[in-house]
Amino acid sequence: MQDELEILIIGGGLAGLTVALHLQKAGLKVTLIEKNEFPSHKVCGEYISNEVLPYLKSLDLNIELLKPSLINQMQFTTVTGKSITAKLPLGGFGISRYELDYFLYQHLINRGVSIIKDTVTNIEFNNDKFTVTLLSGKEFIAKQVIGAYGKRSAIDVKLNRAFIQKKSPFLAVKAHYSGNFSKNLVAVHNFRGGYCGVSKVENDKVNICYLADYNSFKKYKDIKTYQEHVLYQNRHLKKIFEEYTPLFEEPLVISQLFFGEKPTIENHILMVGDTAGLIHPLCGNGMAMAIHSAKIAAQLLIKFQNREITSRAELEKTYTKLWNSEFKTRLKMGRILSALLRKEKLSNVMLTGLTKFPSLLNQIIEKTHGKLIINEVDRYNT
Repeated sequence: MQDELEILIIGGGLAGLTVALHLQKAGLKVTLIEKNEFPSHKVCGEYISNEVLPYLKSLDLNIELLKPSLINQMQFTTVTGKSITAKLPLGGFGISRYELDYFLYQHLINRGVSIIKDTVTNIEFNNDKFTVTLLSGKEFIAKQVIGAYGKRSAIDVKLNRAFIQKKSPFLAVKAHYSGNFSKNLVAVHNFRGGYCGVSKVENDKVNICYLADYNSFKKYKDIKTYQEHVLYQNRHLKKIFEEYTPLFEEPLVISQLFFGEKPTIENHILMVGDTAGLIHPLCGNGMAMAIHSAKIAAQLLIKFQNREITSRAELEKTYTKLWNSEFKTRLKMGRILSALLRKEKLSNVMLTGLTKFPSLLNQIIEKTHGKLIINEVDRYNT
């Protein structure tokens, strides 16, 4: 006889862990499946807007225990060396995924949530229930399934998601360094074909993560050669890479990053975090969006459990509506900014305009960031 679960979450990244904590706190029985070990490093900008702090506090999570860097300034530079700095309206903090994910994972363990280390190989939906098959051969029946497995997965192929057939020209590279970088600053340095984010995380480490055009990247034999020939054209990046000491043996690399639109519901699975949509790293807010999407999904599932939402169709319609309301404009702005910044002449024109009218940069920041996330279920009345 197959085990039947109330809510099954596929993926133990930031969104998956957060939605599990929220649902557990509300008294729902949750099972989470994650294929990787904790803790582990992930390719990520590792800056989070302070918009998430009230919500995390409502889940009894004290991020201050991790001693993150506190960030209130943003710098942007072009290949030619032009630079502009602005104050972040809400501010933010720097924390590595290695520390943050493990922190959330430990809270789940301490709260008695079931976490299974395995890989999902298939998901089927019949008779208003999901059948989830694992690599180990075990099967589960679940009333609800949440997809939180990240940017790209074999599950997307199984579900025949449209985006998985599309080629993406992007790859991302990330590593930690030691160096003399301002604790309160997140910097975005433009280079030909991409841009690089730099900020401090816990323990005075510097996170450097950049998005590159794969076609230009593959012309060079290795990452170091690519950086020296392309990233070093921006004098700010040249100084950083020449003076800072790498803390990883090798940088982490991921490819085929897709920044187009993805459905928020697929085969009746509620998608959260990067599984539902990925914002360009230059906006520096993907982690906050992952946390926020987890909150939306959790609150609606609680309403569904309490019969305030009376059907699966209503649940899915409401989730899609709220996702689009919160994130669609921000994701679109990220794509527009990325397209502009990948063209050197346009990025210089844009920065020249921003230096003359600095308030425009604040408006751009506001368009890619949200407001303080308060855990108020009533806000999502259907």
